[in-house]
Amino acid sequence: MSYLNAPHLHDEAAAYRFVEARVWPQGRVCPHCGVVDESSAMKGKSTRIGTYKCYACRKPFTVKIGTIFESSHVKLHLWLQAIFLIASSKKGISSNQLHRTLGVTLKTAWFMSHRIREAMRSTGGGPLGGEGAVVEVDETYFGKPAKSKALAPKGTRRKRTIDRNSRPIVALVERGGQVRSFHVPTCTKEEVSKIVLANVSRESRLHTDESKLYTGADEAFASHETVKHSAKEYARGDVTTNSVEGVFSVFKRGMRGTYQHCAEKHLHRYLAEFDFRFNNRTALGVDDDLRTEQLVQGVVGKRLTYQTTNRGTGLAGA
Repeated sequence: MSYLNAPHLHDEAAAYRFVEARVWPQGRVCPHCGVVDESSAMKGKSTRIGTYKCYACRKPFTVKIGTIFESSHVKLHLWLQAIFLIASSKKGISSNQLHRTLGVTLKTAWFMSHRIREAMRSTGGGPLGGEGAVVEVDETYFGKPAKSKALAPKGTRRKRTIDRNSRPIVALVERGGQVRSFHVPTCTKEEVSKIVLANVSRESRLHTDESKLYTGADEAFASHETVKHSAKEYARGDVTTNSVEGVFSVFKRGMRGTYQHCAEKHLHRYLAEFDFRFNNRTALGVDDDLRTEQLVQGVVGKRLTYQTTNRGTGLAGA
């Protein structure tokens, strides 16, 4: 049977049961006072689906409180459809496509997308690598530099100037394992060293290209081996950065082909989206169904409001 025929994607009561089973695996938790399994379903004729009343604090609640779904008027089964589509699309799905598929406004689809990306954001985990493990590190730049007109005295021609911020991204990939990507304000040796030292186990083998950005952190690891791309060397034995470059390849294809536009302030959420799908990929035994369930488990404590998401600009990254 097609996954798209699943009851929780079409029926609101089934959608609530699906989310409750994953958000409350150890029992129903009151989001107001934290008491577990001291509540009961409210069954009044005008009561909304999935509403419970806590015996301890006497307050009503649903599974949506404290999650990305809080205060949303979109039906929960439509949220689950959007989550499945984003989780199962290797290069993402645009807000315009969600708007047409789900039958919601473009503004709503855009906001839903960013809330779902927030749920994809990793909130913990130990260092990458370990004894004998290889961690590849590389940097890239995404997005054209912004162009602006510099002020000039009246009667003179205004010259175009270029903002040098080219949106640098640093990514670390444990070979055969997880990826962590960071958007940094400036790509300097100090900034890169700080990220590498904070996220890679000291027993790891570090693989990079010949860039001098990594010379500040290489002595802290078991070994630091490089490939010389300027001499067209891309692999020497098992020394390569092909894994991290593959991550960048999928990210850029998705951003250019699917999303097309991305304001810099939203770049970290798009990185979280592509990281999540890579870290829960088929090669690690995670199919679309399981990836969707893991995404639903990450909705707690990551609420976004429209004002904080879109402060100062129009729709970006549609």
